Amino acid sequence: MQAMKQKTISVRTREILNQYGLVLKKSLGQNFLTDPYVLEKIVQAADLTNHSGVIEIGPGIGALTEKLADVAKRVVAIEIDQRLVPVLNELFKERKNIDVIHGDALKVDLHQVITNHLADVDTVHVVANLPYYVTSPILVRLLEERLPLKNIVVMIQKEVADRLTATPGTKDYGSLTILVQYFAVAKGIARVPGHVFVPRPQVDSAVVKLEIRETPAVEVADEKLFFKLVRAAFGQRRKTLLNALYAGLHSSATKQEIEQWLTSAGIDPKRRGETLNLQEFAALTEVIHSANG
Repeated sequence: MQAMKQKTISVRTREILNQYGLVLKKSLGQNFLTDPYVLEKIVQAADLTNHSGVIEIGPGIGALTEKLADVAKRVVAIEIDQRLVPVLNELFKERKNIDVIHGDALKVDLHQVITNHLADVDTVHVVANLPYYVTSPILVRLLEERLPLKNIVVMIQKEVADRLTATPGTKDYGSLTILVQYFAVAKGIARVPGHVFVPRPQVDSAVVKLEIRETPAVEVADEKLFFKLVRAAFGQRRKTLLNALYAGLHSSATKQEIEQWLTSAGIDPKRRGETLNLQEFAALTEVIHSANG
């Protein structure tokens, strides 16, 4: 793998693909990053030390894996494409701090991965170049499972990155924004143009860092109810909050009761869900929880 350092990553990537007769699968969203500057930005954003452990989702043919392993104590690379696993094992056969696992990051027991491979590290980080079609499900899983993570650094489609860092009242603000900001502090790191990937995607990407909070951003008595309200509020964005909740909560509550809950929480029923911040959703959760307690 040291040859990767003597040649441009783009040239080396194409050589490896040709050497192993690999044709990238569009169905898996395979676009391999070849820009060393962006790779360095990702590694820097993760705040790694020689006592850190990294779970890398979707290593591809290992350009980022190698740079992570240069800094971290151990890297566990989870690759869904069975064809790439022997390639990665061959490329990194002399690197004792890289473990390659064949599996789907949506199904692999990540708690077990940490127990089996990262028991002797001080901090655990997730780094990933995520294809668009699994971005949201993977982020939701990483956060909701409350893995013992310090941070998550992901390269994703710019459109999705904008949603993670959005503020109330903007077009990008939605239920994914609320979920991410409930569990983490989201920060944009870099915009990544399509021409630095092999093959080139049709859209630009962005690197986002999620710094995991020690405790959620707001305190709620019923977390399931909190996220149920969020989903209902954004389910029909053009409706007033009163109508969106009435249609989306699927409860026996009458419109009058919902209006009373909103008023008690200090929220105008005529507002739209996209204007509420986390604190207001939390306040509404507490009112409803108390009313139904």
